[in-house]
Amino acid sequence: MWWQYLLVFLGAIAVDITPLPLPPAFTVMILFQIMFGLPVWPVIFIGVIGSIIGRYILTLYIPQVSNRLFIQSKNDDIRFLGNQLKDNGWKSQFFILLYTLMPLPSTPLFVAGGIARMKPIYLIPAFFTGKFISDSAAVLLGKYATENTESLLRGILTFKSFAGLLVGLLLLFALLFIDWRSLIIEKKFRLKFHIWK
Repeated sequence: MWWQYLLVFLGAIAVDITPLPLPPAFTVMILFQIMFGLPVWPVIFIGVIGSIIGRYILTLYIPQVSNRLFIQSKNDDIRFLGNQLKDNGWKSQFFILLYTLMPLPSTPLFVAGGIARMKPIYLIPAFFTGKFISDSAAVLLGKYATENTESLLRGILTFKSFAGLLVGLLLLFALLFIDWRSLIIEKKFRLKFHIWK
């Protein structure tokens, strides 16, 4: 039985360690909770811990990836954005909490934080709170739908999951191609497409 919880843990890490907007970790939690008939609260707790570890690892390696992929000015621009987030104290924590409570992928948030070399302590406490609340709601709803396991598994690839992927890609596009210094300092919206080395 312990190996089933290990699958929940590793699955949550796997979907949250990547900089690509994959399905959210709660889908992994729901899948294993239904497949193995696991109690809900241990699945939520173990899955959220796995998700946090995945996002933490993402923040550690993404600066090296961005240094290899993006020109220096784009990395400086994203670091500037991260410093703006870091310097706003409780407002930033509140923003992160609200962001994680919404049905938006958290990948862009952690990609930006990682490239900006923000210490994870600025991201993880609010992320944990929001993630625990939103994933708890999702897994509890998944448990409620256990009688419809087959339709639930078919429903993973729905308009909603496609829309989530699209929103995640749009947020990554905004993070990478908006000139954040111009927007924040000069209040001018500019796109920069020459970001690759």
